Amino acid sequence: MQRYFIKLAYNGANYHGWQIQENAHSVQVEIIEKLSVLLNENVSIIGCGRTDTGVHAREFYAHFDVNELKLNTKDLAYKLNNFLPADIAIHNIYRVTPDMHSRFSAVSRTYSYYISLIKNPFSEKTSYYYNCDLDIEAMNKASNFLLDHNDFTSFSKLHTQTATNNCVIQLARFEKINNELVFTITADRFLRNMVRAIVGTLLEIGKGKLESDDINKIIEAKDRSKAGFSVPAHGLFLERIEYP
Repeated sequence: MQRYFIKLAYNGANYHGWQIQENAHSVQVEIIEKLSVLLNENVSIIGCGRTDTGVHAREFYAHFDVNELKLNTKDLAYKLNNFLPADIAIHNIYRVTPDMHSRFSAVSRTYSYYISLIKNPFSEKTSYYYNCDLDIEAMNKASNFLLDHNDFTSFSKLHTQTATNNCVIQLARFEKINNELVFTITADRFLRNMVRAIVGTLLEIGKGKLESDDINKIIEAKDRSKAGFSVPAHGLFLERIEYP
């Protein structure tokens, strides 16, 4: 059995996330259907994670197994790109060792959340328009506190089936670029809705409704109701996956 990685990107606006779901269209379904036709066999694909409805991915990995690939990987990527809709792009397909797993072998994931500080008709579907004076220094001070904690239950969607809500955050910061505010966060893993809940809470700090160190109390409470609102999905991008 041969294992192959697919490196891809997608605009999530038209999909209910990556993961296959009943009665909902997903990126995973699109690729499985098209790849199975090209290879003339039923192919199962496993992704590096799951993204929520409307979330985008600049870099995403998935893997599949076949007994023998009858096309070279360059031709397969070319044909798959032609077969897929315009909002899904295949960057590369390459063979890996059988023990490499797109999800479990990943050592870190990086997300960015884009906030437009002015009304911009060219980014209204890929950034969150938030017209408010924000204390970015206070938001970054609070972001640094995230690195001191491991249990992020307060920022997790309720009633998920994860075994643990522990994550190791390695980086969290805001950067103002012209009229856009970009929040970048890197961790070994993320909980469902975690980044959007963190950003919403940090915006409350930026508006002065909370103090920077209040984020410590919110995390220690392990209670989603103590945290801020979840920002909309369309401003969130999975930016990068790191493997050994």
